Amino acid sequence: MPDEKDRARGAAWREGAERAQAYYQQRRITIDPITRLEGHGKIDIILDDRGDVEHAYFQIPELRGFEKFAQGRLSEDMPQITSRICGVCPTAHHMAATKTLDDLYKVDPPVVAKKIRELVYSIFMAEDHALHFYFLGGPDFVVGPTAPAAERNILGVVDRVGVEAGKKVLAMRRELRDLIGLAGGKVIHPVLGLPGGVAKPITAEEQKRFQRVANEAVEFGKFTLDLFRNVVLKNSDYVDLIVSDAFTHRTYYMGLVDDQNRVNFYDGLLRVVSPVGKEVAKFHTRDYLDYVVEHVEPWSFVKFCYLKQVGWIGFKEGEYSGVFAVAPLARLNVANGMATPVAQEAYEEFFETLGGKPVHHTLATHWARVVELIYAAERMKELADDPELINPHVRTLPSEKPQEGMGVVEAPRGTLFHHYQTDERGVITMANLIVATQNNAARIAMSVEKAAKGLISGGNITDGILNKIEMAFRAYDPCHACATHSLPGSMPLLVRIRDHQGQTVATLRRDLDGSVHRG
Repeated sequence: MPDEKDRARGAAWREGAERAQAYYQQRRITIDPITRLEGHGKIDIILDDRGDVEHAYFQIPELRGFEKFAQGRLSEDMPQITSRICGVCPTAHHMAATKTLDDLYKVDPPVVAKKIRELVYSIFMAEDHALHFYFLGGPDFVVGPTAPAAERNILGVVDRVGVEAGKKVLAMRRELRDLIGLAGGKVIHPVLGLPGGVAKPITAEEQKRFQRVANEAVEFGKFTLDLFRNVVLKNSDYVDLIVSDAFTHRTYYMGLVDDQNRVNFYDGLLRVVSPVGKEVAKFHTRDYLDYVVEHVEPWSFVKFCYLKQVGWIGFKEGEYSGVFAVAPLARLNVANGMATPVAQEAYEEFFETLGGKPVHHTLATHWARVVELIYAAERMKELADDPELINPHVRTLPSEKPQEGMGVVEAPRGTLFHHYQTDERGVITMANLIVATQNNAARIAMSVEKAAKGLISGGNITDGILNKIEMAFRAYDPCHACATHSLPGSMPLLVRIRDHQGQTVATLRRDLDGSVHRG
């Protein structure tokens, strides 16, 4: 039995631990949960004794094991399995998986099948960009970054732009999603893609519907750009925030381009440009492992990608750091232009206004997203008007034995890789998914910390400041359900054991480095 001295020592230890914990909590600000994104996460901000930011950690505590439980499944099931990873971007995974199956079975789909796929994908990109602009990112600008939290949502946006404009947004998204369901079988989990083609052709009657909605989508893209000009670009405070150093990182950029180095979401070569805009690489999907490497940190379940030829020197920017970005801003930076006329005009306005290429301002990603929304709508119109779209020959049956396949598309959030290895029956033995949020993960972590250091000073912290820090990750439109599909490290954890009176009698703590401490 413990004597009085033992009890006194225990009480003193607990009192000291609680004082240390209280002091630590005074120096720690936690945003949990972070908001308006797909997935879960939190931000831990550690202050020094002056109330300035010492460190800020962007932590993702969720884990989804899609790479692991894909093993043992039939490869042709992957377009349906991987579309379940995320309810926001299922079409991206579905299309990347379908293209991977083409490569796995060494089969080239008919031209019309590729056009149907790209048509559906263009619709998806337009719809998803509209979702982020109006529902997730837009409230920070349309409503205001320091507006009450209860107003920073789609209802606040509608209140500012008017009910009629709000109806237009909702109606356009519904029309686009209905078309994905029409061609893809389902809007959330499409069943369109097959190795060597698509599941069904487009009828002449369906084509007319695609054409009508495509015309409306182009006008909607123009409407959205005008809204951005009027609400954001005419507000000097917003412009100053976009170009501020707190939201600027000079990094490498990567994205798909066509044979004229123009933005392409569905096909092409991957192009990488340096922080000064110089092309440093251009490669085929099958060579991606020669260029992209995944790095592990112990404090997050997201792996951090970097450029293999440059190397990893930590969360640093500049030409000697392999950190790179994908997504709308990156795609515009790597491209020489857009492949459609209205988007090209918007592209030129973007770079002329922001001082030329490349643009390193993270919050400018929202503007780049609007440029891409217009391109997606125009490309949708081009494909919908193509007379070959109703050709019934929509599949080439595969005949080769499967072994290994790789595929890539540009998801709304950036470059998405799928890579499968199978046995001779086509059963998955290895699956590697490098998603857009992983490619962006290092830059996102840097953006959150830089914003925190730039906005918090002397312990002055408001709800508006914390929301601006969230804006640093929100611009990337991250999807952490997609990004957390393996187990790279350990998360910090604190467990307190209390007695029947609620008193702490023991603690168990795991630190960022994975070390465990008992007390």
